[in-house]
Parts: sequence; C-alpha cells; structure tokens
Amino acid sequence: METIDSRGFLELMTELIAMVDEVVSLAKDPDTEREVFTEFALLVKRFSPILNELRDNEKSMDTPTIQEALESLEKQLKRSKVLIQSPNSNTFVKHVDEMTHDLGRSLGLLLFATLEVSTDFKEKIGDLYKELMNARFSLNSSSPSSSRVSEFVSELKVVEEIEEEEISLEPLDIGDVVMQIKYGNDEEFKYALLGLNEFTGSEKVSNEWIDDEGIIPILFNRFSSSKPENRLIIIQILRRLALENADNKEKMADVGYLSMLVKSLTRDVEERREAVGLLVHLSDLPAVRRRMGRIQGCIVMLVAMLNGDDPVASHDAGKLLNAFSSNTQNVLHMAEAGYFKPLVKYLKEGSDMSKVLMATALSRMELTDKWRASLGEDGAIEHLVKMFTAGKLESKLSALSALQNLSILTENIQHLISSGIVAPLLQLLFSVTSVLMTLREPASAILARIAQSESILVNQDVAQQMLLLLNLSSPVIQCHLLQALNSIASHSSASKVRRKMKENGAIQLLLPFLMEKNTKIRSLSLNLIYTLSKYLPEELTEHLGETHISIIVNIISSSTSESEKAAAVGILSNLPISDKKATDIFKMANLLPILISTISSSNATSSPTTRWLEESVAGVLIRFTNPSDKKLQLLSAEHGVIPLLLKLLSSGSPVAKCRAATSLAQLSQNTLSLRKSRKSRWLCVPPSADAYCEVHDAYCFVNSTFCLIKAGAISPLVKILEGEDRDADEAVLGSLATLFQDEIWENGSNYIAKISGVQAIIKVLESGTVKAQEKALWILERILRVDEYRVKYGESAQVVLIDLAQSGDPRLKPTVAKILAQLELLQAQSSYF
Repeated sequence: METIDSRGFLELMTELIAMVDEVVSLAKDPDTEREVFTEFALLVKRFSPILNELRDNEKSMDTPTIQEALESLEKQLKRSKVLIQSPNSNTFVKHVDEMTHDLGRSLGLLLFATLEVSTDFKEKIGDLYKELMNARFSLNSSSPSSSRVSEFVSELKVVEEIEEEEISLEPLDIGDVVMQIKYGNDEEFKYALLGLNEFTGSEKVSNEWIDDEGIIPILFNRFSSSKPENRLIIIQILRRLALENADNKEKMADVGYLSMLVKSLTRDVEERREAVGLLVHLSDLPAVRRRMGRIQGCIVMLVAMLNGDDPVASHDAGKLLNAFSSNTQNVLHMAEAGYFKPLVKYLKEGSDMSKVLMATALSRMELTDKWRASLGEDGAIEHLVKMFTAGKLESKLSALSALQNLSILTENIQHLISSGIVAPLLQLLFSVTSVLMTLREPASAILARIAQSESILVNQDVAQQMLLLLNLSSPVIQCHLLQALNSIASHSSASKVRRKMKENGAIQLLLPFLMEKNTKIRSLSLNLIYTLSKYLPEELTEHLGETHISIIVNIISSSTSESEKAAAVGILSNLPISDKKATDIFKMANLLPILISTISSSNATSSPTTRWLEESVAGVLIRFTNPSDKKLQLLSAEHGVIPLLLKLLSSGSPVAKCRAATSLAQLSQNTLSLRKSRKSRWLCVPPSADAYCEVHDAYCFVNSTFCLIKAGAISPLVKILEGEDRDADEAVLGSLATLFQDEIWENGSNYIAKISGVQAIIKVLESGTVKAQEKALWILERILRVDEYRVKYGESAQVVLIDLAQSGDPRLKPTVAKILAQLELLQAQSSYF
C-alpha cells in the first residue's frame, strides 16, 4: 500500500481539486464518444464543493486519517483518467461501474475520518457516497475493436503496477463483512470495517443483526491486536452503535472492554479523542462508572487529558470525571492526580463524614506547591476553616491537619487570614478543655505559618497573647509560638507590636529559655531575642546581666549549630558600644579569641548562616576596636583581629565588609599617635628598613601601631570602591580618610595615587550615597591640592563635579565649588561657598 507522503494538506487538496476538474473535462470531451462518461462526469463534479470545503477548514481537517482517505481518492481519480483516455471495450461499462464504486469507497473512508464536521457537510458526503455505491451504467453505442481493447488493458496494467498493493474492487456483501471482520487480514479487516460502517450508517442492518452476529464482541476481540487506523475505525463504529441503542451500551460495559478503551487514552490524539468520547456515552450506566473508577490509570489519564491541549478531549474528560465524582473513592484518586474541584465540592456540600474523609486525605497527601495553590484558588481553605470553627471534634482535627498542609505555601496564608482563622486558633490555644488538647499542636503550627505574612499584624494583640502562652504550652507548641513571634517581630511595619512586646517584658520573659535543654527551643529563643535586640537595644542592656552574657558566650563556644552561634553573637553585637560594663564582661569571658576561633572554623562555603555569623562577629569587633580605648585595641591586635578584618574585607558580605572597614578605620585613627619616629631616643634596637611607613613617615607595625599600609589593607579597600556594590562605600572611605589627616594628607595622596586608587574615589561621586559622596569629596579635595594630581585627575573629576554642582545634593555644593575653584573652573568667591 502506498505510504502517506510528505505533501502538506493544502498542497494535496489543491492537486485533488485540479484532478477532479481534469477528470470531468476528459469525461465531457466529445472525443470520448460515450454518454456513460457524461453521467460519470456529473458524479465526479460533485467532489469539487466537498473538497473545497475541506480545504477551507484546514485546521480541523489536517489529520493523518483524513490525509490517508484523500490519498486513496487521489489514486482512484488517477485510475479514472486512464479509463477515460483508454479505448472502448465490451466490458468498459463494467470498469466504469467498478471505478465509480471505488471512488465511493474512498469517499466512505473520508466520511469515517470526518466525524467532527457539521451535520450538513456529513450529509453532503453521505449522499454522494450512496449515489456512487448505487451507480449502474448502461452501454448505448457500438463496440470497440479488439486492438483498442488490448491497448486499454495494457494501459490499465501500467497503473496497477504503480500501486504497491492490489485491493479488491468488488463491493462486500453482509456475509463477507462478518467473515472478514472475524478472520480477515489487516487490509481486509479495514475494508470490512468500512463496509460495516456503510451498513450501520445506511440502516441496512438492524440491531438484532448486530446482536445475532456478535459484532460488538468481535470488534473488541480484534481491537487490541489491530493497527492504529483500524482501532480508530472500530471506536468510531462503537460510538455509533452506542448512540443508536441502549442495549449496545450494556454489551460494551464489560470490564475487559472498558480496560481496552482506557488503554486508548494513552495513544495518539485522534484515538484518545474518540475513546474518551465513547466512554462518555457509556458513562450513563452506573456499572460503567463503578468499573472504570477501578481500572488502574483511568482517572490519572482523564486528569491528564483534562489539562491537555485538545479542547474536545478535555471537555469529554471533564464530563467523565464529573460523572465519576459521585463516588468518594474516585474523588480521592482525582485529587491524587492533581484534580481537586470535586474534592472541594465535597468540602462545601458533602455530608459530615464525606468532609472528614476529604480533609483527612488532604492532610496526608504529598502536595506540590502548584497543587496547594490550586486548592487555595478553588476555595478549599475557606471550607476547611468553616469545618474547624463549626464542626465537631473529628471535623476540627481533620480540618486543622489539612490546613496545616496547605499553609506551607506562602500564597495560601492570605486565604487563611481572610477566612478569620487567627482568633479561633488563639482561643483554642488558651482552652483547657481536655478533648481539645490534641488540636493545639496543629493550631500552633498554622499560626507559625500565618505569622510569616505582615497581614497578621491586623490582629494587634496577637503577639502579646502568644507571649502569655509560652510558659503554658508543651515543647512542640512552644517551638511554633517562638517561630511565630520571631516572624511577627521581624516585619518592617511591626514597630507598634515590638513596642508592646517591650512593655510586656518580652526579653525578660525569653532569657530563661537560653538555659533550655531542648536545643530547638533554645535556638528559636536566641533568634527571637536577636530580632528584638536589633530594635530594642536598651531593653537588652537593662536585662542582660553577667550571667546571661556568660551563657551566651558558652553557647558560642560549645554549640554545634552555626545558626545558633550566629544568633548568639548577633545578640552581643546589638548591645550598645557605650555599655562599658558589657565590654568588661566580654573580656572576662574571653570572648575575643572565641570569636576568632569561631570564624576560623566556620563553614568555608558561603551560605546565609555563614554570612550572618561573619556579620555578627564583625559587629562585635567594632566594640573591641573602639578608638577611645587603645589598650583594648592592642588586645584585639594581639589576638589576630586585623587579619580577620582583612579576610572579611576580601570575602565577606557587604554588611561584613562595611563593619570590617569601620573597625580598621577606628584602629587607624590612633596610628599617628602610636607610630615610632625615626628620631626617637627610646629605640634600643632600630627597626628594619621594612618597618618604615611612607605615609606616616615613621616606623609602623601591624599589631602595635595598627598601620593600614603595613597591614596591606589599602588595596582591598580600594577594590571595594571599584566594585558595583555601594553598601560599604562610606565605611571604606572612612578608613581611607585616616590617611589624609592634617599631618600626613600629602603622603596619603601620594600613596593613593601610587596604587591607582583615585579613580575609585571619583567613581563613588557618580553613584554613591550622599554621605559616601561627602567623604569622597573631602578626600578628593586634599588629593587635588597637589599640582601633579590636579593635572592628572582634574579632567576626569570635573565632569562628575559639574554634574554634582548642577543636580547633586545641596549639602555637597560647598565642597564641590571649592574643588572646582581648585581646578580653576569656578572663582573662589563664587556663591557656591
């Protein structure tokens, strides 16, 4: 048989329409001298409007089955051309009859393949099909000569040799159809199916005949082993039989037959579409609905089709799923496949038992975030909240467990808050009724989820109520409450709530939890105290005594949890630097070496927790490098603080870099007073030449004079300015500014120019914060006092400076004007001063 070629649908249609016109023209040609051909031409001409309509509906008609039918029609039209052009013979009328019937069979294939077309169009094809199959021609002119007969026969053979496979042109009778459906090979079976379709469509056979011949069992028996195109035709015939007679549906309700049709749901687009359409017809029967729900993979496939791209199959799949939803077990299978609308309907309208069943299933399901979102959008949360607030104990428990599962998705939190669940949850947590105790854990877990949203702040007293519950709850509930309180306190708009927490002595209430043996409770308490300490440092100073600081230092040194260490160090970093008592306690507790050891042994891979730990340590080091306490600075240097600060400058987060630069600036502020003059009489052993510092014009050392030059800090500081992140600019410039103090500004200018750092300072003027720009301008003004640098950098600086003069912050304009005057671009007495 000729295989489907690579021509496009439109190309094939255009060629067919042209071929029909050609055959009609040849048949009407006076040279044919046969009235038979005139009648034949009238029939063939009726193909034109059908083919034109098919071409105009390319999108719905361009399918493999239709293309195969059209190629069969093309083959018969080619044979028609040969017949018309060949000489007459005694049997040519018979050949015309056969050719007309062959065209009818090809049209029958087309009729089968176009089930989704309009009724009018189907009737148009059907009418022509019947006329072609019933056509009979008679001979009214003289017989041809024997030589012309031979020529005709030879030309006809040439056409037949082009075909890959010869098919019988004789129409099948009813008996043949049954025999070939039972025993025929694939090709015979296919044409027998076409014949059966003709008989059933034209009502030439009755339902009694269908029953007596066992047509439905025969079709199903051959179904599994049939080729895809034959399976498609079988399903189409079965659909017709199912529509025509209810008894036929009963015969198709066998579970084995239904299983075959369910397998078709996994096959190609057309077979899937026809199979699901047939199953919709059969789903009228309760037995079918019951049996199909038990067939493995059926509901999963239907859900996949419902969500697929084929609108016809999707619509029918939806109908079937709706039909199956009267069975709660089917509804649960649908939910497991990701289709939740029937389940949500049961939560809304079902019996109490059904609601509990659905909620319990939801609580146990492994839901994806997409499925959780779907349930939230479908209204499941609102119905579950009603179950919780108004239902009996079993309803409350199942609803809460389901809500706990759904609350994992952040997008569902708003649904929970909007449904008014917060107040009932808190009321439940305060309840002392024994039967309700089992509900408290899921209730507290849901509150912890809800607290992640700032919307919870509409309940002004929620944090205070949770604080009251802390000491009245089990460890699991305490954990959930601590998580919730930390989330609430962390919200940027929670200032009023934090103030109320302070008034209610939140930190004092939390400090005893630092001695908890339950590590999770201790860790969560640390996190909450850290969060509160960021906003309430004075409250921390008031309540954090030597005992609690010692406990926190012990946690830092002994805990195996990096996040717990980070929170503990973070609490200490939030204590006001002015609290000298805390500093003394830190020294007594030997905190400094513990911090340095903690950073050295922390995870080398950067993570949020590692960054938090580094930032917290860098915050504490600002206290230990306080410029007003040189002894403390010396202690810090002796313990190796400066190499640690340099490490944070190079690889820390923007916050860690900022804090490290601040500490270096504080250390460098005292370098001038600590430097060792080359003329000093107190140097028993003169330092080596390497100790001389060109900026400080003296002997400098890392651990005793805190010289940034000798520490190798300037290059990493400049590198930060050259980068894209602007968060640390102000602190970095503060460090560099210590090189431009009145006694050494020229040396500092020379050094920064020497290491090519001037352009990095100018870059800050382009995009830094106002405070960073102020510091950059202060440094730049000193650099440009030097004639050489005024010439070298003046041109690149003036573009930025003029822009700042025109559109910069007003606070910058006096310094900008001063520098422009230096560059002789503005008179010294300008109004900018």
